[in-house]
Amino acid sequence: MTGRRNSADKESAGFYGRDMVTIRPFEPSDIDEAGSLLAARHAAHRLAHPLLSPRFEDPAAARVEVATAFGGDGASGAVAERDGRLTGFLLGAPKASPLWGPNVWVESAGQAVDDPETMRDLYGLAAARWVDDGWTAHYVVTPTHDPALLDAWFRLGFGQQHAHGLRDIPTTPPQPPDSITIRPARRDDIDALTRLELALPEHQGRSPVFSAGQVPTYDEARAEWEDDFEDETYATFVAELDGRVVGSAIGVALEKSSSHLGPARPDKAAFLGFAAVFPEARGHGAGRALGEAVGWWAATSGFDCVVTDWRVTNLLSSRAWPRLGYATSFVRLHRLVGH
Repeated sequence: MTGRRNSADKESAGFYGRDMVTIRPFEPSDIDEAGSLLAARHAAHRLAHPLLSPRFEDPAAARVEVATAFGGDGASGAVAERDGRLTGFLLGAPKASPLWGPNVWVESAGQAVDDPETMRDLYGLAAARWVDDGWTAHYVVTPTHDPALLDAWFRLGFGQQHAHGLRDIPTTPPQPPDSITIRPARRDDIDALTRLELALPEHQGRSPVFSAGQVPTYDEARAEWEDDFEDETYATFVAELDGRVVGSAIGVALEKSSSHLGPARPDKAAFLGFAAVFPEARGHGAGRALGEAVGWWAATSGFDCVVTDWRVTNLLSSRAWPRLGYATSFVRLHRLVGH
């Protein structure tokens, strides 16, 4: 009886196993040690994905990212301690966008552990506060180099929702199929560009993606194209099949993306930010040719690598982009509490 009571006391105090790990809320004084943990995680990650930025292997740079994560509005989290030393941390914060529901996000700098199993204990403490605050939609951007860490998240009820892909720039120009012509977009393509902009979210809203993203109206999308078409920040390409525009893709510097932050943002990276092909024209190689065109644009524009991302439930993009050489460097995991 006494042994059982002592065991229960240890569990409720945040101890487990023989290592006597203490789990407690994240405090400002934890930033330095958490930064060192993040730097070590990133160094291990770069062994699998060397195109990631080496900057975050420096504990000083990693600490800045942790401080930014902890300084976010509503941010909170947990740390693990063993013998007075930090062995793990977890930080999350909500986003204002209603698209994500009553949410909390762990971004790419928001976690690191010595022992992946510890992440389950960190989440156990942090998530209690998140749910008490009404944040029941949880998103975690986690590196892919550590299968045990991914497994720990899966055993917390999370599933994979999104992937971040990274590839080196191509060394030879693309050779599209004979039936496909790739060229820069012209202003007289705006009608087709507008309809293609609608085609992607319409596709994402169907099975098996079921995205909740809002589809703009034709007039809204066209007005945006009319206003921004001359913006040379973006490189827009179209694919023609039998003389008709059937697809488009956009390349831009990765700094324009709000989804690739901190350790998930390589240096001097281009971003394949958009690609779509009309349903009736799929299967002719237009999508691949557009992706290759953006890659070659990146190579000839001084970028060192190319990044893109996709919903893993999008059957088209989740197959097309890995076939173009994009290796999954981070995944976004998702859990909806209470369902």
